[in-house]
Amino acid sequence: MRRLIALLPLLALAGCGSGGGDEDEAAKSDPVALVRTAPVQAGATSDRTIVYGMAEAGPGGEHTLVAPAEAIVDRIVAPNGTAVTAGQAVVRLRPSRTSASDIAKAAADAATASAAYARARRMRADGLMSDADVETARAAADTARAVRLNLGLSGAGGALRAPVAGVVQGLNARSGDQVAAGATLATIAVPGDLRAHLGIDPAIAQRVHAGQPLQLDSLASGDHVAVPVSGVDSQVDQTTRLASIYARIPRGFSVGPGESLRGALALTAQANGLTIPYSALLDDGGKSFVYTVRGGVAHRTPVLPGNSAGDRIQVLSGLAAGDKVVTEGGTALDDGMRVREQ
Repeated sequence: MRRLIALLPLLALAGCGSGGGDEDEAAKSDPVALVRTAPVQAGATSDRTIVYGMAEAGPGGEHTLVAPAEAIVDRIVAPNGTAVTAGQAVVRLRPSRTSASDIAKAAADAATASAAYARARRMRADGLMSDADVETARAAADTARAVRLNLGLSGAGGALRAPVAGVVQGLNARSGDQVAAGATLATIAVPGDLRAHLGIDPAIAQRVHAGQPLQLDSLASGDHVAVPVSGVDSQVDQTTRLASIYARIPRGFSVGPGESLRGALALTAQANGLTIPYSALLDDGGKSFVYTVRGGVAHRTPVLPGNSAGDRIQVLSGLAAGDKVVTEGGTALDDGMRVREQ
């Protein structure tokens, strides 16, 4: 009995030693996340907005091709993107049923008026008609010929030709389509005379003025160029619900008509502030936050973001200059998780 009592303290100590080992193993098994961090930087920020649009022919570099009368598109000779010379056929048309009837009537009227004028001249030579009657017949013949010519098509149809050398764009008709008189079928853009047409929120458009700096980026080639805004149109497009801004594209900028563009506008003067890499900013149900790292531990920190500029974004509250924020691996973190920086 005395031996059993003497062993009890040793067993208790052994039990305590065993429990401490489990805690050490648990500590060793705590997850450690690998992350990359970047410091919060103090510097200049600006109120910028990003706008999108495309390159189009400038006001003096675009020529429109319109249907002279109601017609049927017989054949597309030069589709969009085709380089054409002055006088080259772009679209061939044939008269619609209505136009064919009008052409036939106008031709008959012109023939009748010409015959009447010739008869009047013969009768005047015989002394049977006055000069005034001959003049009336001549005017009627001229009018009838003008009506026939103004129809714009002959019974055999005709072609719409490029008035200048350029590139065909905006052609959306197909063979067999019926088009109304005066309908625009295509435009001819003169190379080297391009402008940027960008859509912008109507409220922001009120803060933009001619001469304001604009950085243009070609989404196709990646080239960029700084140009001034040449004009602002506050009228809202019914399809996009956006206003428009324009800028002349300088020669040598590798972009063609119809190619997509992105623009960046600085709306206000620059001011000092704090910025972080955009990749550090996370969102939870519309609430922005970042993970800061202190002492090898990640802390979830709510922030109020401001304007973005390139790959950085302004932070209005929640951080101090020099804080470390997680830029890679943040989506796998929890508040209080141990981390190791790569």
